[in-house]
Amino acid sequence: MGELILIRHGETEWSRNGQHTSHTDLPLTPLGERQARALAPLLADRDIALTLVSPSVRARRTAELAGLAAPRITPELREWDYGGYEGITTDEIRRTRPDWNLWTDGVAAGPQAHPGETPVEVGERADRVLAEVREAAGRAGDEDIVLVAHSHFLRVLTARYLGLSPAEGTLFQLATGAVSRLGTEHGNPVITAWNVSLPESLFPTAVPDASQP
Repeated sequence: MGELILIRHGETEWSRNGQHTSHTDLPLTPLGERQARALAPLLADRDIALTLVSPSVRARRTAELAGLAAPRITPELREWDYGGYEGITTDEIRRTRPDWNLWTDGVAAGPQAHPGETPVEVGERADRVLAEVREAAGRAGDEDIVLVAHSHFLRVLTARYLGLSPAEGTLFQLATGAVSRLGTEHGNPVITAWNVSLPESLFPTAVPDASQP
């Protein structure tokens, strides 16, 4: 395998406002769509063997606008289940839990369908994705594998790739519409690029989308 390329989806209304978003299936904002289109030139010279995409609308639309062909929908790439904190900002949570930290404290219990995940549970899910990536890498040759997913999940996955605990994902800030790359050096896992995006002044001009009314 070449490198493991991580893409966080473009901006949504909730990501702009700092609201925790896991299962709530929001579309990209106009800026989010521009961010997604701006990924294409960053990926243009990459030979990509496989693209795995979260089932969320925001991730699938990002992959589409970035020009990633034939993505495989992968439920394990969904965002951290925030349970009772879905749609709530960190500032709102800290009004009742002043010292709350997602990475160490996890989330409040939610409804049966979305009860919430602990950092360890998200780490176990990331490990399963990495196992799938390693299996696919044997068939990829020198080509890259791309994951299109979500901030907190990709940060946990990066920590696990490096052999760190899930909680150490707190070290890796990740903006909407950003590209990061993981690779190896002398057989050791490394970050080869992190949180890369084009400045807005260099965003490509949008073209009419025939799929939209």
